[in-house]
Amino acid sequence: MNGFPILSLITFLPIIGMIIILFMPGKMGKEIKILSLVITFIQIILAVILLGNFNYNAGGIYEASSFQFLEKFRWIELTGLSWIGTIKVDYFLGVDGISVPLILLTAIVSFIAVISSWTITKSVKGFFALFLLLDTGMMGVFVSLDFFLFYIFWELMLLPMYFLIGIWGGPRKEYAAIKFFIYTLFGSVFMLLVMIALYFSASETLADGSSVFTFNLLTLMNPGNYTADGILSPLNPNNYRFIAYIALFVGFAIKIPMFTFHTWLPDAHVEAPTPISVILAGVLLKMGTYGILRISFPIFPEVTQDLAYYIALFGVINIVYGALVALAQKDFKKLIAYSSVSHMGYVLLGMASMSTTGITGAIFQMFNHGTITAMLFLIVGVVYDRAHTREINAFGGLANKMPMYTGFVTVAFFAAIGLPSLSGFISEALVFIGAFGVDEIRVLTIIATSGILLGAAYMLWTLQRIFFGEFNMKWDSVLHDLTFREYAMLIPLTIIIIFLGIYPSAMLDVMNTSVNTLVEFISRNSDIIRLSGM
Repeated sequence: MNGFPILSLITFLPIIGMIIILFMPGKMGKEIKILSLVITFIQIILAVILLGNFNYNAGGIYEASSFQFLEKFRWIELTGLSWIGTIKVDYFLGVDGISVPLILLTAIVSFIAVISSWTITKSVKGFFALFLLLDTGMMGVFVSLDFFLFYIFWELMLLPMYFLIGIWGGPRKEYAAIKFFIYTLFGSVFMLLVMIALYFSASETLADGSSVFTFNLLTLMNPGNYTADGILSPLNPNNYRFIAYIALFVGFAIKIPMFTFHTWLPDAHVEAPTPISVILAGVLLKMGTYGILRISFPIFPEVTQDLAYYIALFGVINIVYGALVALAQKDFKKLIAYSSVSHMGYVLLGMASMSTTGITGAIFQMFNHGTITAMLFLIVGVVYDRAHTREINAFGGLANKMPMYTGFVTVAFFAAIGLPSLSGFISEALVFIGAFGVDEIRVLTIIATSGILLGAAYMLWTLQRIFFGEFNMKWDSVLHDLTFREYAMLIPLTIIIIFLGIYPSAMLDVMNTSVNTLVEFISRNSDIIRLSGM
């Protein structure tokens, strides 16, 4: 890209839109919506340009050459600070085959969510300003290569999401917003402590030969950069790396959400307006698993290998527990929320395999789940906007009344089940193949396959109850088929789901080299730490 700062542009473009919105009169609701739509559409164009210029074969052992579109300059530098000396924070951006698919996912889901937000009438100016701020936070997480910068973007998402649920949500919106805020902030405190401990455990050599502490993730990934007295140094005899790994993992696990940290999710989904549910399930949940892959795995490779079985175990619990609870739901939206808990378990299982196949399947599942679950929440929103109820048993026979809607629902449901020729099948298959090849988690993998049967049970039973049987004439005057806006939301996601089901290499090729690099890096550095007695 010849030095063009495409990552900064795709990240901060929504902030520009937010500033413009803040100066617009509140009565210009339609213009505010159009501006937000244009901003998010430009993000899609930039994400496609990023993908088109991405070198699939570029790699390395997690050095600067492993990442592309790098942007780096000194952002914060404080000198002469007593025993600390110098505090240095870099504005350091870059992407690889793990982050590029998630940047594209964020752009697509944000654009679809803006279309879904077209019916928002309450405080339109405030809603879209907060929405664009949230967009910047999400993008920033996926492009940051400095831990301090990563943490700022991570926390930046908390404030707008709190208000978007708490102001524009349902009857219990305050409770759901506060619960989301407390859970996420709880995990963020652990992340902050580990980040500070890592900062004072590793040093970076500058051009003049001097050494300074650093938040640079690439530096933190190299065991050779740790000082002997650093609290999280492998060289320190009082080794706290296991405790730090657990603390950091908890911070990310809350966002996934992993059992037992999942209880905030159903409340947040049920009370959030439809576009925010789409963002929450489509993008925010992926940040937890992305953080584990980007930070926990490469910085603590030996602890990762030691705890791989337990990561797989919690993944299987997510799969089975989430599916069983979804099976018991009477609320359509809560059913989809618990299905998200179940499907994110496949991501954990694939990551725990420590194999190229399993981790590739996990990342692909992150992308596919983002598009499929976004479509599922949009589907719930369509019927709720008309009937103002989400009770599954209140409906029946909608296939005759809303045939086009039923067609989109069928595609989304079967994609969630993992039907061959739809995108969900490929990613789940890769997860199972990668995990089954690891002896230690083979039994867990066999148990995890029950999630397919349970998923089919709750999805098909829901399909049967809502769309088949006798139509409830109570809804005759309010239920009608899709509008143009609703087609505009659902058609792009349907195309993506079918296209990646038929031609998954379009996305898998992007990930392959980077995942191979990650797996090799974890294995090599874990051996270095163990063999050297660190």
